[in-house]
Amino acid sequence: MPALYIMIPVALLIVAVAIYVFFWAVDSGQYDDLDGPAHSILFDDLDAGHQAGVDEASGKGKADDREDDFK
Repeated sequence: MPALYIMIPVALLIVAVAIYVFFWAVDSGQYDDLDGPAHSILFDDLDAGHQAGVDEASGKGKADDREDDFK
C-alpha cells in the first residue's frame, strides 16, 4: 500500500509531462506538414520544379536511357 503513495503521483507527473510535450510539439509546428517529407523522397533534389516525373509521363523524358538500362 505505501508503494501506491509514490507510484500514483509519479504516474500523474509522467502523464503531465507527456501532455506538455505533446502541446509543445503542436504549438511549434511539428505536425503541420505530414505529407511533405513522404513525398519529397520521390523527387530528385536537383530538379527544383519536380518536372522529371511530368516529362517522363508525357514522353519527353529520357526514354533512350531507360532502354539502355535493360540491355
